[in-house]
Amino acid sequence: MKLIIVESPTKSKTIEKFLGSSYKIESSYGHVKDLPKKKLGVDPENNFKADYIVPQKAEDNLKKLKKAVQKSGEVILATDEDREGEAIAYHLSEVLGLEEAKRIVFHEITKKAIKEALLSPRKINMDLVEAQQARRILDRLVGYKLSPLLWKKIMRGLSAGRVQSVAVRLIAEKEKEIEKFKPEEYWTIEALLVKKNKFKALLIEQNDKKIPKIKKGKEAKKIVEDLKKLDYKVTEVKKREIKRNPLPPFTTSTLQQEAWNKMRFSAKATMITAQTLYEKGYITYHRTDSFNLSKSSQETAKNLIIKDFGKKYWPGYPRNYKTKSKSAQEAHEAIRPTSPEKKPDDLKLNSRQNNLYKLIWQRFISSQMSQAHFDSSQVNIKAGDYTLRASGQTLKFDGFLKVYPLKTKETKLPPLEKGDELKLKEITPLQHFTQPPARYNEASLVKTLEKEGIGRPSTYALIIDTIQKRNYVRKNEEKRFEPTKIGKKVNDLLVKHFPAIVNLKFTAEMEKKLDKIAQGKQNGLISLKDSTSPLLKT
Repeated sequence: MKLIIVESPTKSKTIEKFLGSSYKIESSYGHVKDLPKKKLGVDPENNFKADYIVPQKAEDNLKKLKKAVQKSGEVILATDEDREGEAIAYHLSEVLGLEEAKRIVFHEITKKAIKEALLSPRKINMDLVEAQQARRILDRLVGYKLSPLLWKKIMRGLSAGRVQSVAVRLIAEKEKEIEKFKPEEYWTIEALLVKKNKFKALLIEQNDKKIPKIKKGKEAKKIVEDLKKLDYKVTEVKKREIKRNPLPPFTTSTLQQEAWNKMRFSAKATMITAQTLYEKGYITYHRTDSFNLSKSSQETAKNLIIKDFGKKYWPGYPRNYKTKSKSAQEAHEAIRPTSPEKKPDDLKLNSRQNNLYKLIWQRFISSQMSQAHFDSSQVNIKAGDYTLRASGQTLKFDGFLKVYPLKTKETKLPPLEKGDELKLKEITPLQHFTQPPARYNEASLVKTLEKEGIGRPSTYALIIDTIQKRNYVRKNEEKRFEPTKIGKKVNDLLVKHFPAIVNLKFTAEMEKKLDKIAQGKQNGLISLKDSTSPLLKT
């Protein structure tokens, strides 16, 4: 009998369902080797030699796996297709004594994908393993270098991480911006006009020049008094059709952002739920930064769209989206349902799983649909030397919005033509104050981490969860992140003593190096020497 080893018991049950009794499926329950907990475990003076050990919690399961290997004619390692999965496969081959380990990968747990993977096994990708180990070693060195400073200066038990410390810095620096912020008063002037129906227009120009920001109420009231005495006439009407394209299917980062925006799922909750959906075979691999879609999934989407919504909702061609990330692996797909014909109501899932699956399903199907069309109008109105503007927008054809609704502001203007005279119903000065920068929430922090190249989308949930558990940041009543007193002290201390390590550019450059190692374009040892030089000098 052939033995397939995966990293998760849920994943093993799903694969077993597709393969039946011809294969025995076992789980490693995650990593089977790691750096020791109570010592550094890395020797920078000896080419960063790492002392990997078998954690105590993995010992009993390894005994079970070794017995299964002895009874098997062939062993196949089928852990996830990312760096972590490759490292697990590598360490399994070591501890189980697999000289020629067969490695298979698939981005969805379906019968077809597994069967295809079994037909084309490969060797363990040592570039991916080297990248994972370089990251693990670097994180261990940073933690062991930075944490003792926190014990000495603040309190024992505190710890610092390479990426987590930068995330804390982002939140702490944002708080400093907010504390320094001084609101400025400004005014706008709005007119309520009538031509059969009422509509609003905003003052924009005087003497055909943009009005500078009105900073005082007295100035605003003087303009209002002038406007009350004048006649109003339409001088220009612009009408056009606006077409809005559908959004691309989800990547890890955009799924985390949208799950927060639409359902208030934390990044951690999103990833845990997505992991379950993936392991049960309902969605494709959820750790990806690629927008690619298989031709078969696009064909299924086309047939479903035409059948359920009509031909006008199908654009006439499959929509493909260009992946922005240079590090994205082209073999990977975006996150989508493995069987798009399975609608959310067809599956027996708990509430959270159903909500996330529905979001993924809607986003994927809508990504293959027609554009939404809007009728837009812009009207300029003269009153003496002043110009006011009214804008309107109405939905003409919903297109992809039928499946994936988005907030769209609709404002209907009455029929207006050039030369129309209007009646002033009301003119109002409106007081405003500039607002401080917004604190990060789950979505905006994920977006910033991705933009700055801090960590990788698959690690955002862990980063955000860790800095909260360490009590460096907390969520306020508005569910936005604030640094705690300890978090502020930790950040100030690290910025003062280790500016090069908690620097955004340093962290982002390291991520690029890890990507290059994974692609076989850079030597892991050289990267570690370069990246740790500012750390080991201090």
